[in-house]
Amino acid sequence: MANALVVWDVARAIGGSVILRIEDHDRQRCRPEFEAALLDDLEALGFVPDLPSIASLRTGDPSPYRQSDNGAAYEAAVAALDARGLVYACDCSRSTFGDWAAALGREWSGPGCPGACTTRGLARDAAGVAWRVTLGGGAETWADLALGAQVGAATATGGDLPIRDRHGNWTYAFCVVVDDLRHGIDLVIRGADLLDATPAQIQLGRLLGRATPPRFLHHPLIRRADGRKLSKADGATAVRELLRAGVSPAAVRDEAGLAVGLPRSLAG
Repeated sequence: MANALVVWDVARAIGGSVILRIEDHDRQRCRPEFEAALLDDLEALGFVPDLPSIASLRTGDPSPYRQSDNGAAYEAAVAALDARGLVYACDCSRSTFGDWAAALGREWSGPGCPGACTTRGLARDAAGVAWRVTLGGGAETWADLALGAQVGAATATGGDLPIRDRHGNWTYAFCVVVDDLRHGIDLVIRGADLLDATPAQIQLGRLLGRATPPRFLHHPLIRRADGRKLSKADGATAVRELLRAGVSPAAVRDEAGLAVGLPRSLAG
């Protein structure tokens, strides 16, 4: 909800348009009822996207703004990368990275992966393998509209960027870069927990033909008293529960804005 508040506030301030995208790339976790609940909350709080209409999403018809409906777009992006020999299968798991760190006394950092999967020629249709894209390393710099000048490594502790996980799901980092390109997104607004993902996404966009990356704005998160990210799984109160308790939509929006320290001059 805090993200929606920042997105709509900034869009109003700069005369921009809001694109609502259903990011249901994880087919094991996502459910139609989750999408319906999201749309309910947005409508209840008065957030109206420019594209697509909430009504069109509620029909359940295929939409260019629902990731689960757009496998062909992601397959085409893989084909473009594959034509340059940039995609490879990888069977490294978290324990592989952990074992490597334990053996060498430091976390894996840089291109590739601990298992040297770039040279092993693993079959992509084998069970339990993920797909990665060779980024080549290096650093990216950008001016974050909320946090100022930023610099970060494209291949940090996670190695080359995974684009499909071992369960056959396209990854968030891959889908959003493909979608931002095909939807013409020129400003990405998201939580500060995704700041470190930006360099790899800038590089991936360039490999897919995007010479100029979108602008980025990473806003603060709503956190618990102990500093942890606020999560419904940890007992955080859902928007609908607040509304049912009689809290007005305006009061919910105001409370979220205060919780993230939203400066009114953010987009100016």
